Amino acid sequence: PLELLRAKPIPKSLGVSRRKTCKPEVASSLIKKIFSHYVKMPVARDAYKIVEKCCERYFKQLSSDLEAYTNHAGRKTVEMADLEVLMRRQGLVTDKMPLHVLIERYLPLEYRKLLIPVAVSGNKVIPCK
Repeated sequence: PLELLRAKPIPKSLGVSRRKTCKPEVASSLIKKIFSHYVKMPVARDAYKIVEKCCERYFKQLSSDLEAYTNHAGRKTVEMADLEVLMRRQGLVTDKMPLHVLIERYLPLEYRKLLIPVAVSGNKVIPCK
């Protein structure tokens, strides 16, 4: 009976993994593709590293701003209105250039369908709120 009460040793293979935890980041290949698409000329490798750092800082600032707007509203979920307020503060969304126009202009059709409400047959609106 005493042998049953003793703790069994944990095998070494099931112990804590030694892998380093990595922080989430935008893929450098994606940044390179987007940047080279808009630059339309050869770019040095050092310049890509600087662009990656700038993108990382931009997205950190963007996410912290969205978090602040969401906390201020007393919610735990970021909504489209928070993003619209942020883009308005950045000067991307104005009275002459609403968010829906930017969505239609720059996003593919499958994302447009998810973000912009559309009336379909049967008196239904997609996406539902």
